[in-house]
Amino acid sequence: MILDVLPRTARRSRARRASRILLSLTAMAALIGVDLPGGASGPPLGVTVWAQPGAEADRVGALFANGLDGGHSCTAAVVRSADRDVIATAAHCLAKTDNAVFAPGYRDGETPYGLWRITGVFVAPEWTAGQEPDADIAFATVAPVDAGRNRRIEDLVGGYPIAPEQAPRARATVIGYPSTMEAPLRCANRTGLHSPTQRRIACPDLSGGTSGSPWLVDGALAGVLGGFEGGGTVPEISYSAVMGGRALELYRAAAAVG
Repeated sequence: MILDVLPRTARRSRARRASRILLSLTAMAALIGVDLPGGASGPPLGVTVWAQPGAEADRVGALFANGLDGGHSCTAAVVRSADRDVIATAAHCLAKTDNAVFAPGYRDGETPYGLWRITGVFVAPEWTAGQEPDADIAFATVAPVDAGRNRRIEDLVGGYPIAPEQAPRARATVIGYPSTMEAPLRCANRTGLHSPTQRRIACPDLSGGTSGSPWLVDGALAGVLGGFEGGGTVPEISYSAVMGGRALELYRAAAAVG
């Protein structure tokens, strides 16, 4: 099966160079594609491609610190909750949220599911007190910027279940928005432990802006890009704090308040 992956508009020459690299990788993936769980086909492990529109990618969105004109600097994902209004991201992405908006399914300047403002932030005390990398997982509640919308965000795009305490070598899929690109990237690979409290994954081109990207194991959120070195200082290796009981408590708190 040939992968249908097309380049999106990028705002800088660096992004265009990255797009050419991605297209080259995608061409290779089309030739040596492998079967993925559930019968879908895709690129080999460790190959980064454009994330195609659909249920998996549309639950992920770009975080804009100051509205659409300010550019997107982080990524977040919708997770399941009783009130259907909770997103997950890295704690360091929620330092300033007064004017922040979340755009699920964002592509090429289009916001097919609208813009969502942040109404509540849930971070661990260890992050607030000292920006502890092991606590760089957070949750937030959101509401539509357009007051005329009466549906919750999960009603529109669905939400990922939470799956803490995954095995060290779990296969994870990362979906995120580099700040220089206008569509999300997707990469799957086996994870490993950088330390007992930090996971690592080898995926190219996950550069600045992908902080907060969901790490999905069997379709459930098992972490977010962040933690050690803020998620990594090179785009080839990324990190996530291990999602344990502390993160689960934050999630439950966010879900209860929604």
